[in-house]
Amino acid sequence: MDKHMMIIDAEDQVVGRIATRAAKAALLGEQVRILNSEKAVMTGKPKSVLERFEQKRNHGAPLVGPYYPRNPDRILKRIIRGMLPYKKSRGRDALKRVKCYVGVPEEYAGKDAIKYEAAHLDKLSTTKYVRLGEISKLIGGKRI
Repeated sequence: MDKHMMIIDAEDQVVGRIATRAAKAALLGEQVRILNSEKAVMTGKPKSVLERFEQKRNHGAPLVGPYYPRNPDRILKRIIRGMLPYKKSRGRDALKRVKCYVGVPEEYAGKDAIKYEAAHLDKLSTTKYVRLGEISKLIGGKRI
């Protein structure tokens, strides 16, 4: 295992705040692993958040694109991709260093995972949020 590895536990963490930290670390050359992606939280009124994802999913033609992921780990990685210059080689390399998982894989079970205090659900001024697992179920994800 590489000594420059950042392991993040996404449980009860705001998606955007995790994603910014992960994207920045990946650009600096660190390996980033995000666990429990289905338990990460997206803020906003649940109905409007789910409608927005449903709209993204149904946009375009099935064989032509744009393709939008359905599984929570893929949704989180797609959000991180949006924070990277993924069309340039440096951004592509950074995106390859990011891995997201549903649950906790055996290889990371005993490891210390980072939980950001500023990204925690308790810090929100609102009680309106939706978990990525719920979004995934709505748009037809299989891995939850």
